[in-house]
Amino acid sequence: MKILLIGSGGREHALAWAISGSPLCDQLWIAPGNPGTAQCGENVVLDIADHAAMISFCKLRGIDLVVVGPEGPLVEGIADDLTAAGFKTFGPSKAAAQLEGSKGFTKELCAEFNIPTAGFGRFSDAAAAKAYVASQGAPIVIKADGLAAGKGVVMAETLDEANDAIDMMFSGGLGTAGAEIVIEEWMIGEEASFFALCDGKHALPLASAQDHKRVGDGDTGPNTGGMGAYSPAPVMTKALEDRVMAEIIAPTLAGMAKRGMPFQGILYAGLMITAEGPKLIEYNVRFGDPECEVLMPRLKSDIVPAFLAACDGVLDAFDLRWSDEAALTVVLAARGYPGTPEKGSTIRGIDKAEALDDVLVFHAGTKQGAADLVANGGRVLNVVGLGKSVSEAQKRAYEGVDRIDWPEGFCRRDIGWQAVKREQG
Repeated sequence: MKILLIGSGGREHALAWAISGSPLCDQLWIAPGNPGTAQCGENVVLDIADHAAMISFCKLRGIDLVVVGPEGPLVEGIADDLTAAGFKTFGPSKAAAQLEGSKGFTKELCAEFNIPTAGFGRFSDAAAAKAYVASQGAPIVIKADGLAAGKGVVMAETLDEANDAIDMMFSGGLGTAGAEIVIEEWMIGEEASFFALCDGKHALPLASAQDHKRVGDGDTGPNTGGMGAYSPAPVMTKALEDRVMAEIIAPTLAGMAKRGMPFQGILYAGLMITAEGPKLIEYNVRFGDPECEVLMPRLKSDIVPAFLAACDGVLDAFDLRWSDEAALTVVLAARGYPGTPEKGSTIRGIDKAEALDDVLVFHAGTKQGAADLVANGGRVLNVVGLGKSVSEAQKRAYEGVDRIDWPEGFCRRDIGWQAVKREQG
């Protein structure tokens, strides 16, 4: 098969790594890709916002399957346009991608179909939003309705912080993403990431993971796109997984189908495991990043038939096998992230990290300079360790981190702390 993968981050490097290992993959192109994906296939310079150009490339190369990595193109309808042009495309339609593209849409869906989630209000003006916050009290959560690259959530511990977040969003601090906001109750519990492969009618549970959103050790500082992750998540027992499928995933699929927008692709449920049970924090409509970087190394099955089964609506007769090993990834980020990252600094030593047993390095925000690899984004590298336990995977990941020579980079040193604490009793 000739396959096109759309995207350029760490998630796409992990997907390219998995897809290129499939016996079904004859040729793999990545648009636009990064220096890491270039090791798995051929990077192509395409503007992924130019759907006509994407279709022309698919026609020119005779593409058999398109896999869409990031959420932006999905929310903009790339899957609809490619499918209409006759190309099998893994990823939801523009209508179905509203599950991530609009937090308000998802909250209304939860209310309509009795999907457990935090109490909320939806607002398009600051005065009403502040009045709601005053009535609810703090702590409270302020969310931009639209896509904000993982930076659209403010965990406000005081009323002043909440009002500042409201002002920031409505004054354009997050662009059009903050034109409308959702305000939620502050849920208490442990977070987990749950993934389901969907074909519009059926859902196949994938492995669980936990990520670390805060920039600093001890889960401190502002939210980011994710500073690390591990899989499996010990909190996600089989009984809990069954509840999530029955109470959250299944009614979501049924609700979307009833609305005439069946969901096909990856449904990523960000969960809070509360005293009452699992509740939905939010949906993403693609593999998480950095969660994808720990899921792909644990997947023993071929990923390409799984994508095809989702596209063809036959997941009810499909299954996937997962390694019992744990995987843990540490994100190396550029100084200044999650604000304005410093770009252009030289990165060395990746080969030394990759020389270690059970260590992988996935590129995210890198660029090939004239002589050396350089940083070209906020989250720059993902160093993955594998092991019989999360503790062992953590040890190997940090051994890999310490072999990389990049003084301008930083990382958290406590990724996986909750699972390690559990394992140590």
